[in-house]
Amino acid sequence: MTHAGVDMIRSFLEGSKVASGSIDDQRRAMAELAAHAPPPDGVAVEPVGLGGRQAERLVPAGGRSDAAVLYLHGGGYCTGTLDSHRQLAGRIALAAGVVVVTLAYRLAPEHPFPAALDDATAAYRELLGSGLAPERLAVAGDSAGGGLTVATLLALREAGTPLPAAAVCLSPWVDLTQEADTYVTLASVDPMVDRAGLDEMAAAYLGGADARTPLASPLFAEDLSGLPPIMIEVGTDEVLLADATALADRLVAAGSEAHLTVWPEMVHVFQAFPAPLVPEADESVAAVGRFVAAHLA
Repeated sequence: MTHAGVDMIRSFLEGSKVASGSIDDQRRAMAELAAHAPPPDGVAVEPVGLGGRQAERLVPAGGRSDAAVLYLHGGGYCTGTLDSHRQLAGRIALAAGVVVVTLAYRLAPEHPFPAALDDATAAYRELLGSGLAPERLAVAGDSAGGGLTVATLLALREAGTPLPAAAVCLSPWVDLTQEADTYVTLASVDPMVDRAGLDEMAAAYLGGADARTPLASPLFAEDLSGLPPIMIEVGTDEVLLADATALADRLVAAGSEAHLTVWPEMVHVFQAFPAPLVPEADESVAAVGRFVAAHLA
C-alpha cells in the first residue's frame, strides 16, 4: 500500500518545475508557490539584516525571546528564498517555542562556494554578538541547508567560535559527488530529487572546487568530533537517504551525538508539505521542536 498523500504530491510534482527544469525555471516555480504560503498563524514576521544579508525573525506567540534558531533553507544552493521557507520555519518556531531566524544567503551560480558558508557563519557570529549565548542558539536547515548546517558547524569549530547547543538536518545533502547507491535504487520513487539535477546544482555551487571539499561536502570531513547534538530526519523514498544515514554513522563514529529518524514512505523534506496530506510532516516538526527546546539552555 502506498501513502495517498505522497502519491498526490508525486502527481503534483510531475506537472511542476519546482523539482525539474533549469535553475531559473525552478526559481520561478518556487516563487509562485511561495506566494501562496503565508507564515502560520501565531507567528509574527520581522524583517532584519544579519551577517550582511536579508533575514527574517519568525517570532511565535508566547515563545522565548532569549534564544534563537538560525535556519538555512534548502534549494541546492541555487534556489530558495525567505518566502519559500517561511511556512516551514514558522512551524518549527511554533513547535520549539523559540524565535527562528531565516537567512537569505547568497546563491549559486552567481555566488559559488564558499559564499553561502561565509554568509551562514557571519550570521551565526552576529547572533552571538547580539548577546545570545551559544547554549541558547541552534542551527537548522533542510536539503542543501542541512549540508550547510554541518559545514557551518565545522567552520565555526575550526575558527574556535563557540558552537551552538544543537543542530537539525532535514534530508541533508552532505555529499556533492552523488555517488551513493540510493541515487539508483530509489530513483523510481523520489519525485523531487535526482542525480542529474543535483549534479547541475553541485557544479554551479562548487564553481570548479573539488566535490569532496569538506566544507562543501561535509561527509568528507576527516574529523566530525566535538560537534553539538545533531538531529537528522529523512524519508525512505528519497535518493538522499544514504547522505543522511552515512552522516549519522560518521558522527557517531567520531564520538558526536546523532539522532537519526528514517520515516517510512516519506519523500525529500516532507516536513514542508501540508499536514492534511502528510500527517507525518507535523509529527516530524513537533519532534524537531522538542529536540530544540530540550537542548537550549
